[in-house]
Amino acid sequence: MVKDCPDIGDFFDLTKTEYSGYYRGLEYPWEVVERIPEIVAENLEPGRRGFISEDATIEGEVEVGEGTVVEAGATIKEPTIVGKNCEVRSGAYVRSNVAVGNGVTIGHSSEVKRSVIHDEAEIPHFSYVGDSVIGWKGHLGAGVKVSNLKVNREPVVVHLSNRDVQTGLRKFGCLLGDEVEIGCNSVLNPGTLVGKGTLATANTSLFGYYPPDTFVKLNQSVELTERKKED
Repeated sequence: MVKDCPDIGDFFDLTKTEYSGYYRGLEYPWEVVERIPEIVAENLEPGRRGFISEDATIEGEVEVGEGTVVEAGATIKEPTIVGKNCEVRSGAYVRSNVAVGNGVTIGHSSEVKRSVIHDEAEIPHFSYVGDSVIGWKGHLGAGVKVSNLKVNREPVVVHLSNRDVQTGLRKFGCLLGDEVEIGCNSVLNPGTLVGKGTLATANTSLFGYYPPDTFVKLNQSVELTERKKED
C-alpha cells in the first residue's frame, strides 16, 4: 500500500550523506530543497585540491576536493562544493548553490544548478538538473531532463496518490532516491518524487510519486505503413 505521504526514508539512506542533519525535522521531504543554500553556505570550504585543467573555468567561492578532475571546458560557479574523487567533464556547467558529494560524475553538456548530489551519483551525458536532490548511486541516462519550473510559472504542486500538495516553491525539480535508474531522454516534471531503487525506462515522462522499488515502463504503440515514394 502506498503511504499517504512519503518520508525521507523512502528516498535516502541518511548514513550515506554528510548532510543528514538538514533532512530532519521536515513536514514534507521536498522541504529540503529550500535548505540547499543553507547546506552550501554552512559547509563550503573554498579551495582547489583536485586537478583542474587550465582550460576549465572556476569562478568565485568554489571547493574542489582531493582526487577530483575538472576537465577542459567545464565551468563551476560560486557557491559550489564538489567533493572528492569526482569527474566534472568537458562542457559540464555547475552553478549557484550546488553541493556535490564524493565519487560523482557530471558529464559532457550536463548542467546542475541549486541541487544536492549524493555520493557516487552519475549525471554523465546531456542532462539538466535544477532545484533537486539526487540520491546515492542515482543514475540519469543520456539526455534526461529535470524540469524545475512549470510552464505557467505557478508554484509547483506535488501529486500524491490521494491528494495534491502545494509546495509553495516556484522552482522544484525532483527528489530522486538512492540507486534510482532513469532511462535515456526521460523527463522528470516539476515536483516528481522517485523512491529509492526505482527504475524507469527510456523516453518516460515522470510526474507525481513513485514508491521505492517501482518499475516504470513506457507503454507505447508504433504504427507501420508503407512508405510512398515520389515517381
